[in-house]
Amino acid sequence: MVASFEEQTVTIGETHIKMFKGGSGDPLLLLHGASGNRGPLQYANALAENYTVYLPTHPGFGDSEKPEWIHSVVDMASFYTWFQQELDLEETRVIGFSMGGWIAAEIAATCNHAFSKIMLVDAAGIKPHTGEIADIFIITPAQIADLMFHDPNQVPEYDQIYKQDLTPDQINQGERNREMAVRVCWKPYMHDPRLPHLLKRLQTPTEIVWGKQDKIVPLECGEMYQSVISDSHLTVIDNCGHAPQLEKPDEFVKIALDFLK
Repeated sequence: MVASFEEQTVTIGETHIKMFKGGSGDPLLLLHGASGNRGPLQYANALAENYTVYLPTHPGFGDSEKPEWIHSVVDMASFYTWFQQELDLEETRVIGFSMGGWIAAEIAATCNHAFSKIMLVDAAGIKPHTGEIADIFIITPAQIADLMFHDPNQVPEYDQIYKQDLTPDQINQGERNREMAVRVCWKPYMHDPRLPHLLKRLQTPTEIVWGKQDKIVPLECGEMYQSVISDSHLTVIDNCGHAPQLEKPDEFVKIALDFLK
C-alpha cells in the first residue's frame, strides 16, 4: 500500500518552505541532498508505513523561499533547529542524505536534544584524508547522474527520475537547487573543518550507511564519521553508489527500519 503524502507550505520565521508529509506513527524527518527534493519516492513510501514522514524542501531549493541570511550548511542547520521547534519535532528520528546528512550532523553536533536516532547516508561534511569528494559544481547534471549510481539498471525509479521531459518550471527548480547548493557548500567545499571535532561529543545512536562504490563522497568519509561518533555503526552496501535509498531501496529500508525501531 502506497502511503498518502500531501504537500504543505510551512512558515518558519519569515520563510515559507514546501514540505511533503505522509504516513502514520512516530515522526521521522528526512533531509534531502544537494540535487533537491524528489518527493516521496519508493523508499519514503515504505518508511511511511511505519512513521509519519516529514520531507521538507530546504530553503532556497525547489519552491521554498531563499532567506538572505542562509549562506552555509551551519546556517541551514540553525534553520532546521527552528523548524523542529515550530513543528514539535525535537528529539525525533532523522535520516539525512548526502548534503542532508551533513545538515543533520551539524545539528546533532551542537544540539544534543535535537534527535533521538540519526541515520547518515553517504553524507558530505567531512573531508577525506586520502580520497576526495567529487566536485559536482563543475560538471553537468547528466554527469552527476552518471556518478550517482554503481549500476543504473538497479534503480527501480531511474526512468521516472531521469528520463522524463522536464517542464520549464522543473528546469528552473534544478537551476535554483544548484545555485543554492553552491551558495552553502562551496567554501570550504562540501565539508566543515570543525565537524569531526564537534562530533566527538555526540552520544545519540547513529547508523551510518554507505554505498561501497560511492563515486561522489568516498567510503572513507563514512569510516571517518564512524571513528568520531562514539555510539555509531557503519553499514556498507556492496554494488551500490551514492544513493542507496534509490539504488537499493529494499535493502536500505530494511536497514533503516531495523535501526529506527
